[in-house]
Amino acid sequence: MLTIALAQIPVIPGRPDKNTATILRHIDDARAAGADLVIFPELAVPGYLLGDVWEQPAFLDDCAACGQEIIDAAMGITVMFGNVALDREKRNPDGRVRKYNAFFTAQDGFLIGPDDMPYPFAVKTLLPNYREFDDSRYFFSLPRLAAELGRAPEDLLSPVRFMVRDQRYSVGCLLCEDGWSDDYGLSPFAAIRRKGPVDFFVNISASPYTLGKNGKRHRVFGREAKESDAPVLYVNNIGLQDNGKTVYTFDGASAVYDRQGTLRRSLKPFAPGLDVFALDAIGDSPAIEPAADDGIAGVWQALSFGVREFLARIGMKRVVVGVSGGIDSAVTAALYADAIGPENVLLVNMPSRFNSDTTKDLARRLAANLGCRYAVAPIQESVERTVRQIEETPFTDLADGGETRLTLSPLAVENIQARDRSARLLAGFAAAFGGGFTCNANKAETTVGYSTLYGDQSGFLAALADLWKHQVYDLARYLNDTVYGREVIPAASLTIVPSAELSDAQDVNQGQGDPLRYPYHDYLFRAFIERWQKAAPEDVLQWYADGVLEQQIGCAPGLVAQYFPTPADFIADLERWWNQFCGLAVAKRLQAPPILAVSRRAYGFDHREAQNGPYYTKKYRALKARLLTIGEHTPRLEG
Repeated sequence: MLTIALAQIPVIPGRPDKNTATILRHIDDARAAGADLVIFPELAVPGYLLGDVWEQPAFLDDCAACGQEIIDAAMGITVMFGNVALDREKRNPDGRVRKYNAFFTAQDGFLIGPDDMPYPFAVKTLLPNYREFDDSRYFFSLPRLAAELGRAPEDLLSPVRFMVRDQRYSVGCLLCEDGWSDDYGLSPFAAIRRKGPVDFFVNISASPYTLGKNGKRHRVFGREAKESDAPVLYVNNIGLQDNGKTVYTFDGASAVYDRQGTLRRSLKPFAPGLDVFALDAIGDSPAIEPAADDGIAGVWQALSFGVREFLARIGMKRVVVGVSGGIDSAVTAALYADAIGPENVLLVNMPSRFNSDTTKDLARRLAANLGCRYAVAPIQESVERTVRQIEETPFTDLADGGETRLTLSPLAVENIQARDRSARLLAGFAAAFGGGFTCNANKAETTVGYSTLYGDQSGFLAALADLWKHQVYDLARYLNDTVYGREVIPAASLTIVPSAELSDAQDVNQGQGDPLRYPYHDYLFRAFIERWQKAAPEDVLQWYADGVLEQQIGCAPGLVAQYFPTPADFIADLERWWNQFCGLAVAKRLQAPPILAVSRRAYGFDHREAQNGPYYTKKYRALKARLLTIGEHTPRLEG
């Protein structure tokens, strides 16, 4: 009977020394627990999202040396683990040393490779190059290796076979994407099955958390187990990794499926664990459901874990949050107070003459409820001084000695207020407090650049910038009801109209707020960014013309007619925000803080964009003309 240990470990990107120490410790623990085989995640030695650190020969040599330590430790136990593999005699297309994302199986100090591979390790077959992934930039794939050898990829895909106590085992060894082959022309699962029989499959992964991904993963691996008539063991890491602008959490959620595809064992998400079980007894465990990760509880778990890990990674122990009385800053404050303790969070309210007593009171109540330190720092005097200094400063034409002066527009004065709060006050408070200050932006604001550069878009991390406004409200209620178990975010912060309070036209007591109608715009903007086949104005206008827009984007029925009585109103709104999304908002996003990702498409490296400006297709322009002509006689075109 084979006893197996799944090692769901934290992997620190770029620290093979620390990761190897963790692996060696878990080998000892697994051996002590009576395990014959212990399995670690993909790229468990170097980490996964490393940027161009993969181009440093010294780093690669260190990973290889760490890998040898693990191989040497595989005495009296078989060890499966992920690491970068080097072929120093060959080169990648970029002229650098050949690198493989590899699956190693070590036993008694030696490596055991698949039957038909030219190397003593398995090579990742399918290299993802979408979303945050850019694998082919660094790694050589199995299909490319096969082509180089003049063979078919299927020829190189075969089981790894080893002996434990005179019993021979045949194992299908796959790396992460190799199990997600529906849209590829090659299925590694199927190719290895044909070389069987296979006693069980192992998929080692470095798979970032995405809202709802766990359910899809369950369906994919459950189906593969059933089709293969063999158990599937899935081992993922936990931790935090990034590719610069986008920060990803890794949730683990390692799992065991029996040969019928039923989930029998699962490790707790976002927590380290060593699960030891007998292969023959998998079916004796009760069937379980995968951990739910598609609701606000999953969002909270990822954000809470991500914030803690990010702060620990950068060595930041104190945080300053600018609080306005609104929902975004309130949720941000509650998130950080829970993560590092309220005594380490300073909340600062920075009112101008446009801020109401209502919102100032809400900010104070939030601080009292959370137990955070609180400060009020009015900005009216400094803003007026800045305005005077700009408008009263003469500009001299050195050619003729003539003088002129500048005049600030109302929008420019609004932006001065936002910058005064962030670039001056919050930055100064953070320096004095010994920490950093947060960016409180949500995803709707980020989509259309409804923020001020060097103002409210500043900060060390945008923890909420992958959440739509309705998700921020959901998270606020979850914080009150579940995390804190009491009202820390005042109820009025959930009902007051969202407003920047930067002018008389944004008086919350008069119900005047942001130009964004979040119940509709959240979903419209989501279609721009999160649909796998991203929507453009042509798609949106066609759905509007066909009367199916609300169904297509997922907002509540009736909103379109409520907000936009005529086609002209609808088109004006669509073009306003599309122009922003493709225009200045791109430049703002490029300069924004890193974003903590939770959705299927986050801004940053996950959504790659260029500053091209807005574009409208010929079909869009023709449909627009048709709708505007018809709109003179009827408010909507149906069918």
